[in-house]
Amino acid sequence: MPQLHIATIIIIAANVIVSLKGFNDFSFFEKYKFNIAGIRRGEQLRMLTSGFLHVDWAHLFFNMFTLFFFANVVISSVGTVKFILIYLASLIVGNLLSFFFHKDEYYYSAVGASGAVTGVLYSAILFYPDMGLYLFFIPIAIPAWIFGILYLLYSIYGMKSRLGNIGHDAHFGGAIAGYVLTIAFAPILLQTQLWIVAVLAIPIILLFVLHKLGKI
Repeated sequence: MPQLHIATIIIIAANVIVSLKGFNDFSFFEKYKFNIAGIRRGEQLRMLTSGFLHVDWAHLFFNMFTLFFFANVVISSVGTVKFILIYLASLIVGNLLSFFFHKDEYYYSAVGASGAVTGVLYSAILFYPDMGLYLFFIPIAIPAWIFGILYLLYSIYGMKSRLGNIGHDAHFGGAIAGYVLTIAFAPILLQTQLWIVAVLAIPIILLFVLHKLGKI
């Protein structure tokens, strides 16, 4: 089991504290969740605060459990400050992409750190593409780079079909931020992992092509 870095502890603590407040205070939850109507009224702070709120304990646990396993990979590769930047940028870009796709749906709301966590996950995959990961309920580990591609293809499908009560666009936006910032912070990957950089870009390019064609 990886040892928690102080930066990871602080992020997890912030998520737990804010989420607990939201569990027990409906007005607090409503004030700081991601909501299109609220953001269009000028409440841009929701873009950040919504990433620390969660629907319930299961939602909170899943996100923090995932962060627990992949945070150290990114911290050891780019350092603490850049890890925090990747986390926060992934959170905000995920919400920006959600806003882009739902800007006319005034009722649309969302919460959770999934975008931020997906950004950290995608960053970790760039550094260690061959580590074994598990896809949903498949009991066999698959290479991380394959997991990353399948996960984003599933996210595209989820965005297109409005599958479940899941912020697929926030996940995808987080992955984009994690991908771009990781390459910016560690350009050596363009030499050492060029094929991985290229392959992981495929779902991102596909999303933009589908949007350009009006398919999503």
